[in-house]
Amino acid sequence: QVQLVESGGGLVQAGGSLRLSCTASGTIFSINAMGWYRQAPGKQRELVAVITSGGRTNYADSVKGRFIISRDNAKNTVYLQMNSLKPEDTSYYYCNADRVHSSGCYYCDYWGQGTQVTVSS
Repeated sequence: QVQLVESGGGLVQAGGSLRLSCTASGTIFSINAMGWYRQAPGKQRELVAVITSGGRTNYADSVKGRFIISRDNAKNTVYLQMNSLKPEDTSYYYCNADRVHSSGCYYCDYWGQGTQVTVSS
């Protein structure tokens, strides 16, 4: 069974930085894309950033120029470097692994439990 474990959330002042990490564990042969989504109370979950196994990236307009997504394929780990944080970045951040080929599933999607990011003004 594949599991995603996130770390790195917390409380930071506006203008500060945080780095999120997410590692996929299990008998994994390949992962197509890994990404970060966020969901604030009363709002829909939204894409923050995604990166393919080949390194192609896509960002939400609201985080372009401030957040950087990166990935270590050998470790099945994705990172999100968040700089110049704003109060509106406050949300619960979820890691996603898309089209995972593992011993238990040919192509499945997985989500982490999430981590809280709070930016104070």
